[in-house]
Amino acid sequence: MAIPKQITFVTFDVYGTLIDWETGAADAFVKEATRDGFTIDREDLIPRFHEVQQQIQAGSYELYAEVLRRTAVQIAKDLGWPLEPSRSGFLPDSVQRWPAFKETNPTLIKIAKKHSIGLISNIDDKLLGLTRRHLATTTGQPLDFDLVVTAQQVRSYKPDAAHFTECERRIGTKKGWVHVAASYYHDVEPCLKKKIPVIWVNRHGTELESGQKKPDAEVRTLKEAAKLILEAGAE
Repeated sequence: MAIPKQITFVTFDVYGTLIDWETGAADAFVKEATRDGFTIDREDLIPRFHEVQQQIQAGSYELYAEVLRRTAVQIAKDLGWPLEPSRSGFLPDSVQRWPAFKETNPTLIKIAKKHSIGLISNIDDKLLGLTRRHLATTTGQPLDFDLVVTAQQVRSYKPDAAHFTECERRIGTKKGWVHVAASYYHDVEPCLKKKIPVIWVNRHGTELESGQKKPDAEVRTLKEAAKLILEAGAE
């Protein structure tokens, strides 16, 4: 596979790709733990945040807000922080404040001028609505997406292929479609399996393990991804 020369539709993963959820979640944990005089090491927290979520999402489907509550409870238990489960809502409540990467809005606006754009995300509709409102506030204008597929709509979590199958159904074709994402596990692998051209935004410079297939393109920033997309049909 390769990035198509005639791109018509560009979809984006949201959290980790457009939104700096690691900073947002870490800030929420530190703020809540400080109420109890408990100190959290951010470097230790982030790997736990990803790992615990993946374990919970591998089970039967439940709303992402509940996944976050359970994640908060489990991490607190692992760290020895005596968090009352009734307070675990601090984590889903923080989603509306998770910051966008500085390059996110300029990139989306630039690409939207040339192509249809969509979101494919492991979240529920309500929380994504809060994030979209947050994005609109920071740009001073609403960002219109031509397609939005959430875990709530397909009742499963990536890397299950349901998001991408539904997206293909709504677009009507895979031709001219490119997906942009930061997670190899959640997005790149299922795209490669379904033969959907994918650009990996590898911000942390993660090296592929033996046996892992290379994405169609790899960049370090959204800005670089936009350049690839906008130059694809200009050759």
